[in-house]
Amino acid sequence: MDRRATSVGDGEPLARRSEFDFVVAGAGPNGLGIAAYLAKWGFSVCVLEARQEIGGGAENAEPIPGCSIDPHATYLYGAAAPAFEQLQLGKHGFRMAYTKNLAGGITPDGRAFAHGFYNPESRLPETYESLMGRDITALYLEIQEGLRRRARDLLRAVYWTPPYDERWAMGPEDQPVLGVLKDALPVFDASWFGMSLVELTDALGIPDPLKAIALFGSWYNGPHPSWKGMAVPGVACNLLYTYSSGSPVGGMHSLAHALARCALAHGARIYVNAPVTEILVEGGRATGVRAADDAVLEEKTVRARLGVISALHVRQTLLDLVSPRHLAPDLVQNVRDISLKGGSLYVAHLVTSELPRYPDAGEAFEGDRYPSCTVLNASSDVLLEEMRDVYSFRVHPTDPDHYIVPICVHDTYDSTRAPAGLHVLSPIYLQCPPPEDHRDGPDAVNRAKDEILETILGLLERYAPNMTRDKVVASFVNTPRDSEFRNMAFVGGNWYGVRQSEEEWWSRRPLPELARYRTPIEGLYLCNHTSHPGGLCLIAVPYNLMHILIEDIDRVAATTPDWWYPSPWHISDAEGGTA
Repeated sequence: MDRRATSVGDGEPLARRSEFDFVVAGAGPNGLGIAAYLAKWGFSVCVLEARQEIGGGAENAEPIPGCSIDPHATYLYGAAAPAFEQLQLGKHGFRMAYTKNLAGGITPDGRAFAHGFYNPESRLPETYESLMGRDITALYLEIQEGLRRRARDLLRAVYWTPPYDERWAMGPEDQPVLGVLKDALPVFDASWFGMSLVELTDALGIPDPLKAIALFGSWYNGPHPSWKGMAVPGVACNLLYTYSSGSPVGGMHSLAHALARCALAHGARIYVNAPVTEILVEGGRATGVRAADDAVLEEKTVRARLGVISALHVRQTLLDLVSPRHLAPDLVQNVRDISLKGGSLYVAHLVTSELPRYPDAGEAFEGDRYPSCTVLNASSDVLLEEMRDVYSFRVHPTDPDHYIVPICVHDTYDSTRAPAGLHVLSPIYLQCPPPEDHRDGPDAVNRAKDEILETILGLLERYAPNMTRDKVVASFVNTPRDSEFRNMAFVGGNWYGVRQSEEEWWSRRPLPELARYRTPIEGLYLCNHTSHPGGLCLIAVPYNLMHILIEDIDRVAATTPDWWYPSPWHISDAEGGTA
């Protein structure tokens, strides 16, 4: 990220170098990830970032010195990512802090429970059997064991595999993940592919509060639990934050820096303060980009011999940076019609002098068993009430009994987050309408920022009486509107970048014709969180995109290195029938 015009091997000043094999627009986790892959592969790569800092949604802040929070991405759900092995991120400074005990919850009647997916000793205080009965408990534990046994393969088959092309008209029996599900879960039935997560949990007889935690986890991390056909992605979402979950030591920005170091170590060039203003298209092919007049580059036009990769929002890429004359009118309209009114998060962060103590938790919340995430008001009914407020009434919840919120405590497993004597409760989430869709206007949540925080503090004290206001040393809040201004990629104040709906998810994300990262312009590819699988810091989009580049570009395919291994569940265009 050095802005000085030092020299490359041939004596050409870096700031003047104007031709590379690949040019990447955007230095978030996805842009840095694809730059690292391509640079290690042996290609010359230039990354242009508009902001003063790399990292996109993987950033950190300090509400007070020494206390580190993640305003946007927080848990690293990418433990199954091939990139950690393939890019050897540990050699570039990456260190992971793993959760010791992930999930807990407090029901509306104050009953505390620990739900340790990887800790069989973590049980509800009255045991699973007293809650669900012997038969359902046996089934539930069988499902847990099957998921534990095949977790990495299941996650890689769902997330770290390019989505299929809908033109192939694949049925459930053709889906790549089918074999893993059959092996992992003897109770699996192909009808799951057509279910919503609500329907699946009901069919399996999973009761509250475990049902509420599953639905909550799916809603906050991607596929809405009521969407038809999203039961399997919903199960995978919940598995993401239980499989080797945690966060980079020091915070999410450490992931971005490790990716950047990897890319730089293999010869990539990364420029900040260098916004892209145009993607150049000549003869139907993307040939480079033009940077803003005030960019740090001396040469404002940067050419790409093999491809331009946009790690920017799909609408910005195709509507703002590409001239409409290069795209079919119907595609332009389809991109314009992509809804940005997705789920949005009010995010509170507290620095406290004590950890919350829940009276009914007992030994379940002590020492290494203290959950890194405790969900307050864990109830399916409360979850539905919050959804009603957000989607039907189009307002943020105002009744604390409509709040179902997680209290995350990273410093229980990462001592770098807070100095001795202090704790960082971060993030504390509340779902709100996106700014553009709020009934009372885009600034409504900002106007109610203090009121919402006070309600959260009251709810926390209700269930953890020790958390009186004098225990709160500092607070920091980013509303959906704040997130938009803080991070340009967070359109609508959320990390998905497009609406959460069946029409704009999975193999249809962001549009069916763009789901496999290609655009109609030869040599122009998408590599943004608006692409499959969307949101979260998984390093999945760069890995999946490499499969497509291998298919499309002979020089990439002809130079496949020994360290690369593709997804065994990937279906190429030739195999699918759309080559």
